[in-house]
Amino acid sequence: MPCTVIEALPNVVTQVKLEDGDGYNALQLAALEKREKSTTKPLKGHFDAAGTTPKKEVVEFRDFFIEKKLGDEIAVDEVFTEGDTVNAVGTSKGKGFQGVVKRHGFRGVGDRTHGQHNRERAPGSIGAASYPAKVMKGMKMAGRMGGTRVKIRNLKVVKIFADKGLILIKGAVPGHKGSTVIIEKP
Repeated sequence: MPCTVIEALPNVVTQVKLEDGDGYNALQLAALEKREKSTTKPLKGHFDAAGTTPKKEVVEFRDFFIEKKLGDEIAVDEVFTEGDTVNAVGTSKGKGFQGVVKRHGFRGVGDRTHGQHNRERAPGSIGAASYPAKVMKGMKMAGRMGGTRVKIRNLKVVKIFADKGLILIKGAVPGHKGSTVIIEKP
């Protein structure tokens, strides 16, 4: 079975938001150690209030509540069980500058015959003549591809190794090896 192995480090509760004070229920979790030198003073104060060291990733989960206080750690087996359906959010692999065939699935202008010299992967016409006399916004053209926030929905949790902090998810998650991924319950 093709699985993605994700190292789920213990997350620290850095803020608890409640309906009566904030207008909604949420938990703010943080993970991945960060040098104190490269942390801004407002964030440092935020982490000091929670009684933890500075972290790289801080994510808020709305309508998710576990009876925890500031500074408590949440392990992977406290939230997920084998067979759960989850969503994976991350930054997709960057593909660099790509043409319209790869980026948007164009087929090119036409066949190789009938006078076509080098137009097989060209975009074709991109606008009208003297009116509107510009390229309209949102036109599908060549450009940078990838490197965007992507959410893959309805992935299955196959196995959890709580002692090692690993979670096996069936299928692929966005991002390159070693990138940060947010795993959330739908």
